[in-house]
Amino acid sequence: MFGMGFAEILIIGIIAILFLGPDKLPQAMVDIAKFLRSTKNVIANAKDSIDKELQVSEVKDSVQSYKDELMSGSNDLKELTSMDGINKEIADIKNSTKVDLNSNDAEQVSQTPATPEIVTFPKKEKISSESV
Repeated sequence: MFGMGFAEILIIGIIAILFLGPDKLPQAMVDIAKFLRSTKNVIANAKDSIDKELQVSEVKDSVQSYKDELMSGSNDLKELTSMDGINKEIADIKNSTKVDLNSNDAEQVSQTPATPEIVTFPKKEKISSESV
């Protein structure tokens, strides 16, 4: 206990008997025990409150990170679904697919065949049950 050996505790006990006397010694021991118990409880309560505070700060940090992720996802979703972005994409597609009627490419477009090419495959001969 507190790094003291039996001999040291015995010496402290003898000194306490000499100074306090046998009448006051039992009450002094009770008072010392109460003081040590209350000190122990105060230390335990402080430790618990510090642990709770650390856990609360960790929870706050994780909630903040989730909030940041949700906000960035919300901003990305707003950008994807905004009409300005969609209108710009449509305008880009229109500009990239616009055909100039005055160029030679327009003549090539009008010369494409109107009917599709038909591909046929020869039919397989039926296997008769007699030949098997």
